[in-house]
Amino acid sequence: MKILIIGGGNMGLTYAQSFLNSHITTKENMMILEKSPEKAAQLAKKDIGTVYGEAKDCIKTADLVIFAVKPQDCEKLFADLKPYIDLQQVFLSIMAGVKISTITEVMGAKKVIRAMPNLPAQIGMGMTAFHSTDDVTRIELVMVQNLLATTGKTLYVENESSIDAVTAISGSGPAYVWYFMQSMTQAARDMGFTESEAELLVNQTFRGTINLHTKSNLSCDEWISRVASKGGTTEAALASFEKNELKEDIINGAKAALDRAIELGKK
Repeated sequence: MKILIIGGGNMGLTYAQSFLNSHITTKENMMILEKSPEKAAQLAKKDIGTVYGEAKDCIKTADLVIFAVKPQDCEKLFADLKPYIDLQQVFLSIMAGVKISTITEVMGAKKVIRAMPNLPAQIGMGMTAFHSTDDVTRIELVMVQNLLATTGKTLYVENESSIDAVTAISGSGPAYVWYFMQSMTQAARDMGFTESEAELLVNQTFRGTINLHTKSNLSCDEWISRVASKGGTTEAALASFEKNELKEDIINGAKAALDRAIELGKK
């Protein structure tokens, strides 16, 4: 299977390296299309596949084409590709806000998969949700899922509209976590710890808590009750969170991200 990744940025490079590291493909079957001569030269040095500068030189031989470019560049890209595509080719898009209908209508493609990965994919711990057109065969869908799984967990969603919700939760989610970590780190500094001490306290707390949670069958509420003894320090913090409606703020923030994802999809 010949794979063409369009875009040699962070995610394009992440996919190329993940596919090769998992031995799901070889560099002989990997192609990368990168318009920037500087980036193309850097990619060529990594020896992860053949690097091209023009679509017409590589797209016809690809079985799977992955769009890993900025959404605002999609219309020109689709127009450039249209003369060269084959209806049997599978197209996988990770462009935020770009609907499947846009790809099928502008390019005339039939087999299209839309996916939403997140940043931890760069270390093989990502979360990717995806949806496809009916023309994508079961074998092709499994093939793409196996590729996506090299960067972490995957979830197939029955409705494309769910991709916007995924964007708001797991796509943007890492930023929410870092925001909370940043706040806790600031609190630790205010309590007299150095920057490095504060980061150690917060980073290890998050790392240990996530691992503990994933290795058990307890719910978040059950874990909270185990930490928060009556009249204790944790209960005091949780009471402050409740008073300031922190949970509602987090929920409303995620909903704001969803609204923006839907808005971007209309453009």
